[in-house]
Amino acid sequence: MLGSGGREHALAWKLAQSPRCTTLWASPGNPGIADVIAAHNARSAGTVRGGCVPLVLTDHGAVAAFCNEHRIDLVIVGPEAPLVDGLGDSLRGAGIAVFGPGQAAAQLEGSKGFTKDLCTRAGIPTAGYVRAKSAAEAHAALAGFALPVVIKADGLAAGKGVVIPQTAEEAAATVDDMFGGAFGGAGAEVVIEEFLEGEEVSLFAITDGSAIVAFGSAQDHKRVGEGDTGPNTGGMGAYSPAPVLTAELEARAMAEIIAPTVKAMAEAGMPYSGVLFAGLMLTADGPKLIEYNCRFGDPECQVLMMRLESDLVDLLDACARGQLADAPAPMLSAESAITVVVAAEGYPAAPVSGGRIAHVPEAEAQGAKVFHAGTASEADGALVAKGGRVLNVTATGGTLRVARDRAYAALAEIRFEDGFWRGDIGWRELARQSALS
Repeated sequence: MLGSGGREHALAWKLAQSPRCTTLWASPGNPGIADVIAAHNARSAGTVRGGCVPLVLTDHGAVAAFCNEHRIDLVIVGPEAPLVDGLGDSLRGAGIAVFGPGQAAAQLEGSKGFTKDLCTRAGIPTAGYVRAKSAAEAHAALAGFALPVVIKADGLAAGKGVVIPQTAEEAAATVDDMFGGAFGGAGAEVVIEEFLEGEEVSLFAITDGSAIVAFGSAQDHKRVGEGDTGPNTGGMGAYSPAPVLTAELEARAMAEIIAPTVKAMAEAGMPYSGVLFAGLMLTADGPKLIEYNCRFGDPECQVLMMRLESDLVDLLDACARGQLADAPAPMLSAESAITVVVAAEGYPAAPVSGGRIAHVPEAEAQGAKVFHAGTASEADGALVAKGGRVLNVTATGGTLRVARDRAYAALAEIRFEDGFWRGDIGWRELARQSALS
């Protein structure tokens, strides 16, 4: 498995539960993933089967050589950057099965403009938009949009390349910032979109390019501050399922958005294989696509893995080998799951690194699971922060409120002076439930 964040820790935790998982390697991994592998080895009578290795994921040849040397049957690519870089294609070319799309298909996340154009061709409901390749072009296009307006960096920007200006001055400044390098190469082109009214929700599906199965819903909390205030982040917490995406709305989204996308990609000669993560806006006209991600969300993956009752290896392996139609459909628990992100002070702009973290076992004793998102181990064994999002404290319960209470009880046990978290994860759904009670 490739990656080092909370998503990858959650995947490793679930993969290790499969009887088919005899050996688990991770690169680069993190201390939490190392603990998963150590526990897996201990269950195997002390046999060392796998570990964390420092491969350079941009060196496709080295990754393929490692996989062949260790007879790895399946590679799961966690983050989006290696997929957009074409690592999946390189590994498949070396005869290695991969869960994750090839480079051409990964454009669904790698280029927002690509996805918007595909939606236009395939009649997929989405916001009106204009693509702009220069600041002058973008400034001219802004005149055609009402405020607020959505401005997106076209390329990968770690979940932070979306700005929603409220005034004409803010919109103009955002355009200048993006073309001025605020998001690096991701802002070399921008997409300007109409602002959609409604509530955001995430829908996940697994496809091998032909067969498609739904894989649950979640709702993320992107803003850094409580009440959804402040700048966008990679995600400060999530819960699953998201009841606002009713069975009827999910069926519409699968039929009107997911299935036409898979069909259009296959017809374009770039069949999509892997997880398809659709960010949706539930408008008065029905679900509309905001954007696609070509990997499990982070932190949405954490709550999905907590609810998954099926064997993850069976599912991902069948997808990678084009046999999804013959695999049992994924089974998700009816329980609710919630995850709260513990971030380092200064996140998302300038997070503080090196802060010591303690009492993770005490937190898990409260009935939660703590996934490592940005941690490292010091020479003395101390756990320290290494990144903006540091921990994902995750719990389940018969109701969302029970899951929420367990997660926050676990959070109260953690000692991390440089850390902070939102205290209102799940607030929209909890408010709806309170109004009905």
